Amino acid sequence: MRFLGSAVALFLAVAVVGAYPAISTRETVTLTVDLGYEVYQGVRDTNNSIDVFKGIRYAAPPLGNLRFAAPQLPATNRSSVQIATSNPPICPQTGASKETPEEYGFGSAPGNEDCLYLNVYAPVNASNLPVFFWIHGGGYSLFSASGLDPTEIMTTNDNGFISVIIQYRLGAFGFLAGDDVKEKGTLNAGLLDMNFALQWVQRNIKSFGGDPSRVTLAGESAGAGAVMYQAMAYGGAQNQSLFTNIIAASPWVPYQHAYDDPVPSTAYKDFASAAGCLGYTDTLQCLRDADTSILQNASVQASEAGPFGTFAFGPVTDGKFVQQLPSEQLVSKNLTGKRILSANLANEGIPLSPPYTKTLEDFRAYINTTFPTFSPSDKAALEDQYSFDGDDLDVDPSSPLFQTDGTSLPSAINQSAFGTGQQQRVFNLFAEYAFDCPSYWLASAFPQAWKYQYSGPPSYHGYDLQALWSGTKSPGQSFKHAYRKIWGNFIIHDDPTITVADARAGNGLAVVPVGGEGKIEWPVWNRESPRLLSLNSTGGYHTFLNVTDYLKYYIYRDPGVVNQIKVADAYEWEGGRGRRCDWWLENAAKVPY
Repeated sequence: MRFLGSAVALFLAVAVVGAYPAISTRETVTLTVDLGYEVYQGVRDTNNSIDVFKGIRYAAPPLGNLRFAAPQLPATNRSSVQIATSNPPICPQTGASKETPEEYGFGSAPGNEDCLYLNVYAPVNASNLPVFFWIHGGGYSLFSASGLDPTEIMTTNDNGFISVIIQYRLGAFGFLAGDDVKEKGTLNAGLLDMNFALQWVQRNIKSFGGDPSRVTLAGESAGAGAVMYQAMAYGGAQNQSLFTNIIAASPWVPYQHAYDDPVPSTAYKDFASAAGCLGYTDTLQCLRDADTSILQNASVQASEAGPFGTFAFGPVTDGKFVQQLPSEQLVSKNLTGKRILSANLANEGIPLSPPYTKTLEDFRAYINTTFPTFSPSDKAALEDQYSFDGDDLDVDPSSPLFQTDGTSLPSAINQSAFGTGQQQRVFNLFAEYAFDCPSYWLASAFPQAWKYQYSGPPSYHGYDLQALWSGTKSPGQSFKHAYRKIWGNFIIHDDPTITVADARAGNGLAVVPVGGEGKIEWPVWNRESPRLLSLNSTGGYHTFLNVTDYLKYYIYRDPGVVNQIKVADAYEWEGGRGRRCDWWLENAAKVPY
């Protein structure tokens, strides 16, 4: 079993943001909350006027015959008070393929199956406040609630909302599929865990001073994909309203197979074989009876066999909770939720796409591996979509690396701060099909939407978490202030548009688009004339990080970081991203997604 990489690795991309110590607080006041089934004792952060409850159980332990089953209500236990001052145990961690460098931090690690817990951060004396509900990313296979401290985004927004951060079953434990699971268990158990936690909020958030009718469901990467699936749940017709707003930051939508297709069926067989259960009369019961260490290793073995940056287990079409491909249901607009804040980063292709492409042959080999169902004509059309002057241009190691501005040439097709030529072609192709285009489609699917790109360097996939969570030194206080105000305004006021003063964050050198009534200009998304907000920065001092021989980049920090924000045509962005996303939508069923 491979273990998580070092602190210098790119675990910042989709994991916790704890590369730097969290800001210390005085937690001296104890308090309790009675949830009926259990009583929990939390602590008060007196410096920030926030009551913190960590490790609240929202579902029964998914053990024994509850393995691979739908989540159930926790048992009533009123014999003692549960201490809720430490992060809950993490779920078993199933890493990415062996091809993915361990320095990236996507390796496997042991966990505890009894992990269906959540953390609550509630302002002192909260009353009827909106709720920020967070689903973490990690390829539906990695990471947890640990290290995700919302204190700074809450205080930046005058403690105007309550935060709920959940955990859910990962890897094979949450996303095992196949005929056996359909017949004797439940498909998409991890998605059901999230939905169950949302139902917990409806029943219990009033006890913390929250308003269950004003929930903003948010996530990043696979967490943003999971947010999308909650909006799609039961064909968009779940009979209980669990949220009103959505924040989808870099929604990861790589593939979605039917539960009994060859890909998930093969993963099931590989998992069962590695666990020693293949060939049993009741394979699923054998898996339920197996020791957890055997199953955790089996989940890892099945996942590590895939191509670079992939995970073996994820959401499938189950005919009930997930009824359609996202590309189909988003176009139909059969979704739950009123508003969305949809986002992507400038360099989403880092670090989950292979960084060693040099030639046109390398590029074509990547296409063959990534899209095995594409016909030769499909692949030729894809090449045409991602063409640039000198299609067969191999990577020149002496070519300068620099960030594009999004609105002029060169574009992200062949140029970034991470690569040029065929290498950047792979980075951008992966970024657009897996992250960027789903963010466009999501924006177009909701009655009201706003779209932004996080462009502040290095803006690799997941770097925006540095601006969101507490205890980070990057990307500069003025940028973090503006970013956190955008999210807070959306959570509290249903509109992410911030004031010019908040956008400048006290720095007179900042460049921002000035609108009316003291606010920045940020047009509501219109499918016919889409506009996005580019959140960029300049200045500051930089630190060079050499993660691997292939991946090197700068991190920019204060003093000197200055916000650079602009409105741009999303369709023409980066040499016609809107056109390429239209092409992906037309061909989505072939991916399939």
